Amino acid sequence: MGVEQSVDQREDIRFEDIYLSYFSKMKHFAQEYVILEEDAENIVQDVFTELWEKREILSMPVNLIAYLFTTIKNKCLNHLRHKMIVQETANQLQEEYIITLRMNLNSLEVFDQNIFSEQDIEKIITRALNTLSPKCKEIFIMSKIEGKKQKQIAEELNISINTVETQIGIAYKKLRVELKNYLPLFIFLLSF
Repeated sequence: MGVEQSVDQREDIRFEDIYLSYFSKMKHFAQEYVILEEDAENIVQDVFTELWEKREILSMPVNLIAYLFTTIKNKCLNHLRHKMIVQETANQLQEEYIITLRMNLNSLEVFDQNIFSEQDIEKIITRALNTLSPKCKEIFIMSKIEGKKQKQIAEELNISINTVETQIGIAYKKLRVELKNYLPLFIFLLSF
């Protein structure tokens, strides 16, 4: 039992010496690749935590410097791969956002300002609403124009909330198609 403790103590002392001797060098190495000091520090800290958990290898004939560099290199590779995936996803979302902005800009630029008389807007909306089935139209008007909650609509019409949600979804899809040339009107209609 006493021999085991002295082996553990020797491993602890050896680990501490290794940590003090190599941490800053390994951090500098990692930072050359991952750029941010915080990321480099986290990577090296992870490597030393793993080394602490497997400190029995310190008593084996292992090329410690090669082990540390290889482990840090692999963690840096994983870190950089992850960062690239995150950045590519962000770039893709940014591209989609720019496309949406461009479509909205184009839609507003070609939108005919002359239709903004009350009678014209009313005609366009009425024509679009008339493409809906009677029940769908009634539910949509109660929800978006009269401002009633879905629960209230369900109770008044004696139908389920799920039916109300489904009919509103159907109305959105049909109205989007009917008002595709009047995107601002469609948005306006949905904002009630």
